[in-house]
Amino acid sequence: MARPIGTFCGNLAIAATSSFAVLGFVSFFQSKEKETESTNNIKEKFTTADPQKISQGAKILKYGAPERGENVYFHANHVLGYNQAKRIPDWVAEHITADHLKGSATRKKSNFKEDVQIVDIFRSSNSDYKNSGWSRGHMAPAADSKYSQIAMDETFLLSNIVPQDINNNQHFWNHFEIYCRSLTQTFHDVRVISGPLFIPTVEENGKLFIKYEVVGINQVAVPTHLYKIVVIENTFDKMIAVGAFIVPNQPITSSNLADYQVSLDDLEKKSGLKFLPMLNLSKTKNLCSVVSCKLMGGKELELLFIRKKLESAYNLDELDKVWKEMKGKKISPEKTEYEIYERKKAELMRG
Repeated sequence: MARPIGTFCGNLAIAATSSFAVLGFVSFFQSKEKETESTNNIKEKFTTADPQKISQGAKILKYGAPERGENVYFHANHVLGYNQAKRIPDWVAEHITADHLKGSATRKKSNFKEDVQIVDIFRSSNSDYKNSGWSRGHMAPAADSKYSQIAMDETFLLSNIVPQDINNNQHFWNHFEIYCRSLTQTFHDVRVISGPLFIPTVEENGKLFIKYEVVGINQVAVPTHLYKIVVIENTFDKMIAVGAFIVPNQPITSSNLADYQVSLDDLEKKSGLKFLPMLNLSKTKNLCSVVSCKLMGGKELELLFIRKKLESAYNLDELDKVWKEMKGKKISPEKTEYEIYERKKAELMRG
């Protein structure tokens, strides 16, 4: 017997109504689950906040809070915090020991390239620096990772780079990096944090302005200043010393680091970053009172470069070329240079 159309339609309407009710019920609970998940996520991040405000915040941030990307990016021998708006790092931290400075890694095999860990729309590119008038300045230097080609290659990722005055990069900043490496001859551990700063200047009307150039299609910010924090320590006496320095991103003729030393508090105020939060600073010493804060210069620096060239000579002709170059510059070799030359010559002759 055929079912009456009216009955069928009535049952269909009831079924449809029931289905929509079920769907609405499920949707309601899914929404509640998302709201609960959002609340739990916020609670995890803000454990000290008022519970009622957290609950209300979860409703406000139903679809999540704005994000600045990962807080920290890890590489083989450096760690960094990245500024997505400026396309440069906020800070780059590294650990240097005497062993890190030994090895066959060479920058000749390294190339500047984008860091794929950074979301592509927030990266800088090599084209940004081309014809910009600024050099690609390492925050974690390549020479601090001689022990590993991978570690050295990663220092060439553009997430570790800022637009830097060419003269500053090649001279003062380079000498500062050499200074940090030289500390490993005396101290077991050297930790360094480097980064860019944007410091205001006073205009003619007496007002303060922060003005900086941006370069390239990605508008990479050119810092007005650079900073470096150096922490040295020895395991046998537990001595820890700290020094903080701010230098202008321009040519510098001084070789005295103490001219640019600042308090850690001052650097924190200028950067908006809290440094070394797990170190009891009251038990540390001033770096420049423990070791000289004078950068190498003149003959001392020339000899350092000669030693590096002697060590890296790949055949006897190259070795003799470096030795003649030294004599041509009227640099008198010292005992160390003679020892390196004879040892390297013996190694190359053995084959």
